[in-house]
Amino acid sequence: MTPPTLGRTLPHQSLIKKVPYRPTCHLMKAFTDRCSQCAAVSWGLTDEGKYYCTSCHNVTDRSEEVVSTAVIPNTKINSISRGLRQRSKHEKGWDWYVCEGFQCILYHQAEALETLGVSPELKNEVLHSFWKRYLQKSKQAYCKNPVRTSGRKAKVLEDNLQSSDWGSDFELLSDTTCPPESGAEFQSDSQTPKPFPATKRSSKSASVCSGSVDGVEYSERKEKGLLKMTVPRTLALCYLSLLWQRETITLSDLLRFVEEDRIPYINAFKVFPEEMKVYGRDKGIFAVESWPDYEDIYKNMIEVAVFLDLPRFPDITEDCYLHPNTLCMKYLLEVNLPEEMYTLTCQVVKLTGIGEVDFLTFDPIAKMTRTVKHDVQAVAVIVLVLKLLFLLDDKLEWSYSDLAEAYNEGHKEETPQFDFRKWYQVMKKTFDEKRRKWEEARAKYVWKTKRPLYRSHIDKSVAYKRREMVENLQKQFSALIGSAPEVERQAPSSFQLNWTGEDTGSPCFHGHSLQGLLISKGQALITKNSLYWLSTHKFCKSYCKHVTTYEESNFSLSYQFILNIFSFLLRIKTSALHEEVSLLEKKLFEKKYNESKRSSRSKKVRRH
Repeated sequence: MTPPTLGRTLPHQSLIKKVPYRPTCHLMKAFTDRCSQCAAVSWGLTDEGKYYCTSCHNVTDRSEEVVSTAVIPNTKINSISRGLRQRSKHEKGWDWYVCEGFQCILYHQAEALETLGVSPELKNEVLHSFWKRYLQKSKQAYCKNPVRTSGRKAKVLEDNLQSSDWGSDFELLSDTTCPPESGAEFQSDSQTPKPFPATKRSSKSASVCSGSVDGVEYSERKEKGLLKMTVPRTLALCYLSLLWQRETITLSDLLRFVEEDRIPYINAFKVFPEEMKVYGRDKGIFAVESWPDYEDIYKNMIEVAVFLDLPRFPDITEDCYLHPNTLCMKYLLEVNLPEEMYTLTCQVVKLTGIGEVDFLTFDPIAKMTRTVKHDVQAVAVIVLVLKLLFLLDDKLEWSYSDLAEAYNEGHKEETPQFDFRKWYQVMKKTFDEKRRKWEEARAKYVWKTKRPLYRSHIDKSVAYKRREMVENLQKQFSALIGSAPEVERQAPSSFQLNWTGEDTGSPCFHGHSLQGLLISKGQALITKNSLYWLSTHKFCKSYCKHVTTYEESNFSLSYQFILNIFSFLLRIKTSALHEEVSLLEKKLFEKKYNESKRSSRSKKVRRH
């Protein structure tokens, strides 16, 4: 009689022993219970005499009496050696803390930014200093009385955070000081970087609820004035560092690079070394399965800056990339508008005062903290100039287009005048195609990683089995529909639309003239159009979340079209751009707003 065959071949064949018959051996009685993990009925026997499931390798505490097999010849017993139950180095993992996980994410985000052309100082000096400042302010390290956690002492945690070598997968940020002029002094003494100790998880520090040592405690930690680190706030820290360095990356660019998978954010735990086990409460801390929102990251940026008590940032002068004059030229080229409009945008910037250094520079510790969305503000300037030129009431812009078309037909050898209708047709075709590809890419995005998450180490086998099944189904489905050709990934760029290339196939309006839209008055040029309508006549009260409201039905189609183009390029809501345009108009037409207020007050007095 031979024993029943195993349901599945075990992965480590060298660990399976076929023990030949000996007179002293015994054969187990029938065990017909279902496995608690995979519900299979396929059991083997370990050297300790306990049953294990041959399907998922789950070992039970159940053991049975055995009967003598002395009279049964040629019997073989399948047994599994003790080595299979001893976890490997990678399976046991390291003792790691939540803050170390966030440091790993920040490191890889800084590395990604460096590959995009950002100065190495951002990673080695600015971002690392902000991170140390956060650990100090949150009392996790670099302070006299750090928050104690179960397992290791905070001193050991500081040694790990100062480490310059974390295994072979990545290196920790080097120990540096705060950014210049920050005035921050850390209370911990600088130490020689030490390699991160790959400490094997002990029974005391192991947690059935999280892979990290303090995952449960971190989730339940609630203190007044504490700003807990999250994955969105890692992006906020990165943007604060970019703002400090005055780099040529705006917040909208940062979020777009996240969408293109150039910067770790979605399920950022996949950059963790294999030794850092992630499950249980860690899922709620590190697993992000939604795209970053502009307003949310911007709000987090302000909260982090205030929590860190950061000083005034370096001045944003006219020669900086984030100055509205520079950004206006960038976005004029982006949406294929004439370069001559740059002169008008500069005049609007000067009249509204939004180009002043004190207005543009971020100062978190000021009494009245002023924050500027540099990219949104620059786009709002362009929208305002288009309203000054064309009114955008679905009437005047088309009549101007008829005049420009007639002029261009009669003066083909001269510089063509800007035709709004022709520009609208070109932009609508390009915009619809760009948006369609963007929506398809979002729909095809694979949210689940190859490194599945599970509630506890007990569910690990089930999670990996489900992930394997999903991958097999995907392969079978791909084989049925045929493999689609892989699209070559384009190099990163600040521009999403290209109008000057040879293979663009669309006309470029950069060199077109505004001659038919401007008239000379003395030595100055003024717009031919003398009318203007305000985007918002009445702003919401101070306790309202929004300064104004935006309903598409209340505005012209051309105005909606322009807002939709720019809001798509910046990955913001259309209402947010409309609000910025309204605030800019309030500064430019302050006298007109004051007159409307007086007239409304006089009407109320007459009624009474």
